[in-house]
Amino acid sequence: MPYLSPSSPTDAAGPYVLVADDDATSRCFLGNALQQLGARVALSPDGGAALNRARTEAFDLLLLDCRMLDTDAVSVLNQLRDDIHALSARTPAVASSAELDASKQRSLLEAGFHAVLLKPCTLSDLQGILAFAAIDSQQLPLLDDKLALNASGTPAVMQALRKLFRQELLHLNEELDALSSDATALETRLHKLRSSCGFCGAASLAEHSMSLQRHLKLAQRGAMLPLADFRQSLLQTIQALDAQ
Repeated sequence: MPYLSPSSPTDAAGPYVLVADDDATSRCFLGNALQQLGARVALSPDGGAALNRARTEAFDLLLLDCRMLDTDAVSVLNQLRDDIHALSARTPAVASSAELDASKQRSLLEAGFHAVLLKPCTLSDLQGILAFAAIDSQQLPLLDDKLALNASGTPAVMQALRKLFRQELLHLNEELDALSSDATALETRLHKLRSSCGFCGAASLAEHSMSLQRHLKLAQRGAMLPLADFRQSLLQTIQALDAQ
């Protein structure tokens, strides 16, 4: 297994992950393991270095150790979220620690972390947190007419389906808060939504739906559902439908 330089990201094509850990062994393991899983990885030996990189580079996921010599993960995340010019200001973040009780884990989630990774961890654990990697919405159209026409056959059928789809999205937006407290009902609704997205060419919303489904499967690990991102995609899709 090759050793990763603390300053240079790998050349893989997957999500770009920043790992901050002041323990060299942990940092090396996490970096190489994430690389094996297809991620591009940048390593930082302390919180200050991690904060500087997160301000100047657009990461898809932040993995921050709770206790570093110069600062802690919560401080790094708070400073980053408060910096409106930081390129990774809204990037999903996961806290890591070798030992945390239940109350500390809750406090980290309340501080804005999407999940807590307990060390030592496995490749399976790291594969799970990669589900939190930010979706690149710039690469996915809100409405892809080519996809929709392939599914519906004609422009007239496509437009008819999109009218029904718009009503479905309006109802879902009204019910989303209630559904968020019922994982089974939300999963069922997302399954149906992905089918509708396919018929109507709603590529971005389909991807956000899949991301939300992955988060539901990780809920037992203390994951917070990315409802704000999902709702934003939902509303943007409604606006795109209204503009037609």
